[in-house]
Amino acid sequence: MEKTYEMTIAGCRRSLPLCPVNKDLYIAAFVMFGDVEVTVAAARELLKKAPPYDVMITAECKGIPLLYEMARQSDAEHYIVARKGPKLYMQDIHMTYVNSITTESRQMLCVGRDEMEFMKGKRVLIVDDVISTGESLLALETLVKEAGGEVAGRMAVLAEGDAQYRDDIIFLEPLPLFRDKA
Repeated sequence: MEKTYEMTIAGCRRSLPLCPVNKDLYIAAFVMFGDVEVTVAAARELLKKAPPYDVMITAECKGIPLLYEMARQSDAEHYIVARKGPKLYMQDIHMTYVNSITTESRQMLCVGRDEMEFMKGKRVLIVDDVISTGESLLALETLVKEAGGEVAGRMAVLAEGDAQYRDDIIFLEPLPLFRDKA
């Protein structure tokens, strides 16, 4: 029988499967892909808490549905996705690297000249589905600062483990780490 963690996210009750990160540590897997109810509700609740901003950015790929829905609900005309690798249409690529708790190897995050120019001189809101170690946030901050943008805030649906104690992030719910499946 699969072990799960029960929680309410933006008013939506969900059962998150526990997944091993290593032999001693498990995380409750929160995947917004395909969950329209949670995506819409979380976007609405995050927007209520958002500081003033001009544009939003997220890392590919789990934050994309959330960021799209936040942009849609706030009538934004544009949002930025830092891609996991260069695309043919990207010019003058700026990149940084991140080590995520949920990915085995180091990942690249990059944006092109158009995204860099769009962030220049703007208040940029960094949005993600889950903040755990904060490595993805730091990578996105690097891109924002290199563009000449100002980090307006850092938001996530869930703050995992010690991230819930940070005073520099806004989140909807804490998510514990699990030391064993018992």
